[in-house]
Formats: sequence, C-alpha cells, structure tokens
Amino acid sequence: RLGVELVFATDRCHLIEDPWQDGAVAIRFYDEDASVAAILEAAADRPLDGVLVVGDRPTVIAARVAEALGLPWHPPAAAAIARHKQRTREIPSQSPIPNPQSPLFPCVVKPVALSGSRGVMRADDPGELAAALDRLRALMRSPDVRAERNDAHDTALVEQFIPGREYAVEALMHQGAMRVLAIFDKPDPLDGPFFEETIYVTPSRARDEEQRAIVDAIERAASAIGLRHGPVHAECRVAPDGVVYVLEVAARPIGGLCARTLRFAEKGVVPLFPFEELLLRHALGDDPSACDREHDASGVMMIPIPRRGIGGRRAAAKTASKAFGAKLASVRQIVALEDVSRTNQLQSTAWLIPADTLRNRPRRRRTRAAGK
Repeated sequence: RLGVELVFATDRCHLIEDPWQDGAVAIRFYDEDASVAAILEAAADRPLDGVLVVGDRPTVIAARVAEALGLPWHPPAAAAIARHKQRTREIPSQSPIPNPQSPLFPCVVKPVALSGSRGVMRADDPGELAAALDRLRALMRSPDVRAERNDAHDTALVEQFIPGREYAVEALMHQGAMRVLAIFDKPDPLDGPFFEETIYVTPSRARDEEQRAIVDAIERAASAIGLRHGPVHAECRVAPDGVVYVLEVAARPIGGLCARTLRFAEKGVVPLFPFEELLLRHALGDDPSACDREHDASGVMMIPIPRRGIGGRRAAAKTASKAFGAKLASVRQIVALEDVSRTNQLQSTAWLIPADTLRNRPRRRRTRAAGK
C-alpha cells in the first residue's frame, strides 16, 4: 500500500538460515553491540530510510542504529532509561512530576524491566511483602526470563500503592513535541494483589480537565527522560485528589493485538488505515498531525487465565459471543503457562471488541458479562 520495503531484524540464532523466509537480519537482543553492527552491515547493502521498533527489549538497539545512520528517533540514552522502571523514577524526580514514593503499606512490588504487568504484586503488610518478593524471585528464575540475559532482572522496585483509576496513553513524539493518539480507560479496578491487564477502551470517559492533566504529566515525563522522536506508550494513575502519577513511559508502541484498536485517517479522507501504517509513515518522516483517530469507540479485552490449561480459538470465540453478543474481530489461541496465584506470569487471549459493540452497549454490562 505504501510502496515501502520492510527490512526485519529478529531475535534468533544466526546459524538458522532464514526460517521464516522474510530475509530478516538475525540479531540477539541481549548482545546490543553485535546487533547494531549486524544491522548496520545489512544497511550498507540495503540503505534504510527509517527505523521502527516493536517491544521493549530492542528499543536501545533501534535508537543506536538510528543514531549511526542519522535517522530521527529517540536518543539511545533516553531509550535505555525508558525501559528501566527504576531509572525512570530517578529522572522525573528532577522535575515536578509526581511518582510513587518509597515503600509504605500498602506497597507494590515490580520487576524493573518486564512489561504487561508481569510480576507486579501488591503487599499490605511485611508478611505479604516477603511472599511477593519470593514469588518475584521465582519468576525471575524462570527459563523465559533468564533467556533474556538482562542484568536488570536482578533488581526489584518496591513503591507505595497509588489508589485510583489507571489509564494508558498512546502517542508519537515528533521532533520533540508529543502528539497524543489515544487515551485508554482501564475500567476494571486494578487494586491487586495482581494487576493483570484486562480492558482498554478509547476514547476516554475521563473529564476534560483530567485528560489534560494526564497528557501534561506524560508529556513532561517523556521530555524529562529525553524521548524525542518515535512512539510512546505510557501508563499512569489518577489518585482521588486528582494528582496524576506516571508509572511508565516506554519508547515503543502499544503491543500485540491491542494495536488493532487504533485506526486512522488523513484529515478529510474517508478510508481508514491501521496504526502500523501510521507508525511506518512517521518513521519515514510524515507529520502525525495530518492524521486523526477514527471517531468510533474501540477497545480490547485481555482475558486473565485463572489456572493451567490450553484454550483454542473456537471455544474462546463461543464464550466471547455469549458475553458480548457479537462476533469478535480476532481471537488468538492461548496457552496458560503457570498459575497466576504463584507467578503472575500467564499469557492472555486478546479479544478485540468491535466498535458497534462498544457504541451500543453500556460499559458496566460488558464488564459484568466478561466476569461471569
């Protein structure tokens, strides 16, 4: 559609010869120097006009490649800070951006370099804190986490629990200015003891002044970290007194199937195009202010898995149809790996809710149906 050739760099062994037949450059996320060198070597034969990254782990690699090629992107130092929760806490302390404070009960325990709320647990007293730290150690020793070879996984963050509503913000930094694409409500209460991602819905129902406060806090945090050009995915909480606490500002777009909730159009042009296209356009130099998100509401529901087991598309779609009374846009097959009560490490099914379902049904009814 855009006439753009994509050159992939994927995390795999270089001895495996093009297993997916996509001509990708083989890199290892844990070896950033070698990964950058491999991509730059490939770029000598196939010049690159832009850089785009998906996921937290390769953000610094992408930033270093962009810097070496003179392409606009987030600075490497800023990308490194954004993917480490403790370092993001240290930077905004130099500016007037509220952050969760040092541990008072109730508190929250979290790894500093995992995403998707993996390993995040609430503790209300010293005994629960000790148990949460034991669970987190078990998660950090699991094979899939150890395979990342990330020294940051040796560190845990303990900070005060912030009551209130949680929101996600999707944005693009364009030459130092932030362009907000969507504010997602998380209507399910996220009070612990675990914090599985569940429902995202946009546009937000927060009051206008609350939305402005959210955007202002995220923009100041992104600026303090040093993010300049590229996607930003941020999470925050709004306390009962209206103070916005920034939890995360990541130098990447929203992950997985959740991205399908966002569709855009050029101003005055009817056909909608997906979020990925907007990201590609921006990586090639387009100004995101020329495009707007569709007016219809959209959302995604990620179903927490209460126990071990294997679920298929057909069974999941049947259950979802009963809950929402509509055919869903996409259901991904899922495999439950561990019991959430022990490690909070489950994969979830992403159920995309069609816009007409969101328009025609009250949010309260949808939430109750999903909880059956």
